[in-house]
Amino acid sequence: MTSVVGTVTAFLWRGWTVLVSLCLLGALWQVGHEVYGGLVLPAPMDTLAALRDLVAEGVALPAALETARDALIGFLVTAVVGVIVGAVAGLSVTVGRLLEPLVRFFLGVPAIAWVVLALIWFAGSGLAAVFTVVVTTLPVVIIGAMQGARTLDRDVVDMARVFRAPPWVRVVDLYVPHILSYVFPALATAMGLSWKLAVMAEVLGGTAGIGEGLSLARVNIDTADAMAWILLALVMLLSLEGLVMDPLRRRLEPWRTRGNGGGRS
Repeated sequence: MTSVVGTVTAFLWRGWTVLVSLCLLGALWQVGHEVYGGLVLPAPMDTLAALRDLVAEGVALPAALETARDALIGFLVTAVVGVIVGAVAGLSVTVGRLLEPLVRFFLGVPAIAWVVLALIWFAGSGLAAVFTVVVTTLPVVIIGAMQGARTLDRDVVDMARVFRAPPWVRVVDLYVPHILSYVFPALATAMGLSWKLAVMAEVLGGTAGIGEGLSLARVNIDTADAMAWILLALVMLLSLEGLVMDPLRRRLEPWRTRGNGGGRS
């Protein structure tokens, strides 16, 4: 009963803080509109009206699904490959030393450079967005998994071996929980980057999706439409994080929820 009350209290507290933040953002947005005018920053209600029109015209949902497909495919590839490769590199000194220069190289290349190369290699194809997402976010997840594997308490590992714990027990109860505590922040970062990169590739490549809508809004000098597309992308990203990432984190990291105790901190 106490845990249920704590969960409800935490949910209400988070909802209240989110509402206050949205009201503050809306107020600042309206002030910016009053100062700079609608061409630079349309009013919040004008943006919502433009988004409503995009939905009514039947262009918003297909574009959002197109962008979501490219971003999610790239993100899933990054998550699977990044966690496996990073964990192996963290547990093996040799693999880690071989991989670190490559990871630093990929981290050092600007995202826009990958977009340009992807548009040359995969012109007119959704693969450009997927490729850009993977090569840009993969190093982030690999580093997270590497750090998780490297900081694993060797004394605990040795103890598990002394007590002859089966390999699958060591993996499920020892390796996975510890590595996940480092991987999930990296995955959250990769999720946000995936959307930005997919939209960027669509804007520059002229392929279907939210990026195409933004590109058309730029050509038409329609700031309200541009803000509406941005708002749509933000809503989609937050929905995915709330409906997929947060429940997955609670399921795979129950110790983190228990540690918070349903408090407000």
